[in-house]
Amino acid sequence: MSFRFITKSIHAYLIDYPVAIVLIAAPFVLKLGQSEPVAMWLSVVTGVAALLLAALTDHPTGLVRIIPYWLHLWVDRAVGVVFVIAPFAFKFFGLDASYYWGLAAAVLLTTSVFNAPEEPVAMRSGLDRRTAG
Repeated sequence: MSFRFITKSIHAYLIDYPVAIVLIAAPFVLKLGQSEPVAMWLSVVTGVAALLLAALTDHPTGLVRIIPYWLHLWVDRAVGVVFVIAPFAFKFFGLDASYYWGLAAAVLLTTSVFNAPEEPVAMRSGLDRRTAG
């Protein structure tokens, strides 16, 4: 069994919009910003941007579908790297730092380690099969 189970559909239906909403709401619920106010607003701004990215991505839940899915994944990975760096750059500590490091781990694992490779169009449609002739 492969551990690369997060397909394009799973990412679209179960990850994009729910995570964006969590990024917007969680800082208020967790009362982030104790070490630095940026800790709260970085998550909120990222959540709003994530909603926009999901709506513009060419996947099953995209509304406009102008951003290719592969680019969406690279943007997600870049956000993961920003979440690793943010606690150092903005001097977050305690819950603020833990929140961003936890998010970074989740984003980077989801988009790199657990991300299932897309099946080429030729294989999906059966065009890769040769007939004996």
